[in-house]
Amino acid sequence: MSDLAALEAITEAVESGAGLPEVVRAAARALDASLAVTDATGATLAVAARSPAEERTLLSQGDGVESVPLRVADSVVGTLHIRAKSEPSAPMRRLLLTMIASEVERVRAPERVSETAAADFLRAVLAKGLGAEEIAARAGELSLSIEDGVSMIVARAHPQTPTDEGWRGRVRAVAERGARAVASHSLAALCEREGIVGAEVLVLVPGGEDALGERAAEAVLREMQATLPGYTFALGRSRVTREAAELPRAASEALLAANVAQGSREDAALAFEQTGAYRLLLSTMSDNPSELERFYEETVEPLVAYDEQYETDLVLTLETFLEADGNVAGTAQRLFTHRHTVYYRLERVRELCGLDVSSSDGREKLSLGLKAMRVLGIASAGGPASEAGAEGGRVPRRQGRRP
Repeated sequence: MSDLAALEAITEAVESGAGLPEVVRAAARALDASLAVTDATGATLAVAARSPAEERTLLSQGDGVESVPLRVADSVVGTLHIRAKSEPSAPMRRLLLTMIASEVERVRAPERVSETAAADFLRAVLAKGLGAEEIAARAGELSLSIEDGVSMIVARAHPQTPTDEGWRGRVRAVAERGARAVASHSLAALCEREGIVGAEVLVLVPGGEDALGERAAEAVLREMQATLPGYTFALGRSRVTREAAELPRAASEALLAANVAQGSREDAALAFEQTGAYRLLLSTMSDNPSELERFYEETVEPLVAYDEQYETDLVLTLETFLEADGNVAGTAQRLFTHRHTVYYRLERVRELCGLDVSSSDGREKLSLGLKAMRVLGIASAGGPASEAGAEGGRVPRRQGRRP
C-alpha cells in the first residue's frame, strides 16, 4: 500500500471515532505490520498482531521488534512496538507516530488502579457482597464517582477449539482495552463464578450517558472479534445507574442480557432494555432464583437432558416452532427439515414435558420455561470446546445459574 493510501486508511479510522484499537488495526493493515501500543506505565492499550504468539513477541520486545516512544509535546505518553516486513518512509513513520500518540493522549487515564483491587471490587458487586456505603467507599478508593453514572457490561468468550493456558486473562485484557478506548477509567475483571464455561468478564464503564455505555459495549465486542479468532461471543449491557445501592442490580441486568444474547441466534450483544419479556424475570432471578429453577425443571429441563444424552434438537425445534407462531411448515423451512420430523419432535416434547404445544397453556408454559433457561444462563446443546483436553469437545450446560 502506498504511503498516501496508508495515511488515508489511518485517518479514516481516527475520524470514525472508533478508538485507539481500531486506529492501530488500520495502521497495521496499511503497513502490513504487527503493532502494539503501551502507555507510560506499561499497560497495553491496543494490539494488532497475527497471533497470540506474535502479540507476546511484540510486548516482550522480541526479535525484530522496534519500540519507539510516543510523544505529545515534551511528554512521553506511551510506546509503539512495531514488527514490519519493510520500513515505512520517514514522513509516513513520523505521521504514524504523531497520530497514534494523539490517540493515546486522548484516551489515557491519569492513573491506573490496581488490577487486583478492581477485580475484588467488581466480583463483590456481582456477588451482592457489599452494602451501599461500602460500595461507595470502595469506589472512592478506585477514583470512581458513581454519582456521575456508571453502566455494567458482561462479556463472554468461548473458544471453539482447545487453546493455550492463560487465555482467560487475555480475554479480560482484550475486553478492558475495548472499553478503555471509549471510557479510559473503565475497570474489568474475570467474574470467576462457579460453573462458568469459557471466560466471563465484568466491565464497569463510568459515564452518565447511555450512548457512552453503548459505544463502550460496541468497542468491547469489536475488539474481541478482531483479536480473538476462533471464539464465539455474547455480551450484555445494563442501564446507567447513579446509585451505589443499585450497582449490584446493574451487574445483574448485564448478566441477564448476556444470558439472553448467548441463547440468541441473531444478536451477539444486547442491552438490558432490549431483552423484552426477559426483563420481567430479573427480580425473580435476583430475589428468588430457586423458584425460577423450579419452573425451568418443571417445563423444559427434560428436553435439555434428552438433547444432551441423545444429541437431538428438541429445544431448538421448540424455540423455532414458537418463533414461527406455531406454524409447522414455517418451522420445517427454518430448520431445513421435513414437516413430519417437526411433528415427531413436538410429540416427543409432549411426552417428555407433559405439555402440549397445540394448547395455548402448553405453549405459554414452554415459552416461559425457555426464557427461564436463558435467564439462568443454561446453554444449548453442542456448545463450544472447553480447555485443551476437554472430553469430546462438549461442555457442561450451566453457565453459572445464580447471578
